[in-house]
Amino acid sequence: MTTDTPIVHRKTGALPALITLCLSLGVMSFVTAQKAEAAQPMTSTPVTSETLSTRQQAIPRIAAFMATSDMPKLNTALNQGLNAGLTVSESKEILVQLYAYVGFPRSLNALNELMSVVQARKQRGIHDEPGREPGHAIPTGEALLVAGLANQTRISGGPVKGPVFEFAPVINQFLQTHLFGDIFERDNLDWQSRELATVGALAATPGVESQLRSHMLASMRVGLSSAQLRQVIALLAEHGDEQTAKRANAALTQALAASGKGR
Repeated sequence: MTTDTPIVHRKTGALPALITLCLSLGVMSFVTAQKAEAAQPMTSTPVTSETLSTRQQAIPRIAAFMATSDMPKLNTALNQGLNAGLTVSESKEILVQLYAYVGFPRSLNALNELMSVVQARKQRGIHDEPGREPGHAIPTGEALLVAGLANQTRISGGPVKGPVFEFAPVINQFLQTHLFGDIFERDNLDWQSRELATVGALAATPGVESQLRSHMLASMRVGLSSAQLRQVIALLAEHGDEQTAKRANAALTQALAASGKGR
């Protein structure tokens, strides 16, 4: 993984540092695959690091506090993320994506909080890098289904099948056209960042342990190392909730055992 260059407080007139985007991604209960950096083809193999960048460290905290609707802590985490180099576009994309995991109400509330944070920082003379919108048009119709199916297959490591999809085939259609299509085709947030957000949100949500375990595996498939994921757990324990960290630790332990990597 190409590590990001941390960015400190950006005042008006200060020259913003460059942010390196590694295109990767995260998703539902079957995820994983890879996009390397924005300028590189999606099929390139990500380079694994042993530590999270300062920018990456902010993402699971933002996600966890969004999932629990803890607005004071979310406010702090959003400020820390912007200070660490997240662009406004990336911050918005994290909160938009997570509606698929924790619901529209929490997503809308979190986006409103981000809007307030950005406005307050601007009033204090802090210039936050706006970032960019997706670099290509999102396909529609049959082309969207084709793109979503390809993304889903790549991230899950093969065709997604199972009793639940036979029982309710429409849910997989929604996954392929919307989650893996509409959302994952948006290249303004790298796949590793999407997985970090998903892990943070699911760890903070009781009752979704199997999906959390799947996303731990997905995180490693998109290039995050077990050491980085243990760092996520430590961050959640330090800045979040004890039960959130315990769920994340159990899921990673199980994922490592399933992948044959042990501890």
